[in-house]
Amino acid sequence: MCIAIARPAVAPQDPAAVAVPGSPAVPNLTPRALHARLLDNAAARRRRGLERRQARRAEDAAYWISAAPAAVRKACELRHRLAPLP
Repeated sequence: MCIAIARPAVAPQDPAAVAVPGSPAVPNLTPRALHARLLDNAAARRRRGLERRQARRAEDAAYWISAAPAAVRKACELRHRLAPLP
């Protein structure tokens, strides 16, 4: 039996590409870049929660707003390991 391996029908378009066969390798981020990405992630979660709240989707809003502190906590833990800026 022969199985053909095909490319996925949907290809990731942004730097936050998911791991699919054939997708580009995600470079290792510097600690500062990772810190910035975590804070951006937390802000996006808060914005998504506010959007859901305005759309009267209380369960979704509660989930996204409660998920934001986890990203902030990770960023704070990482911040303590960063070298001071010159």
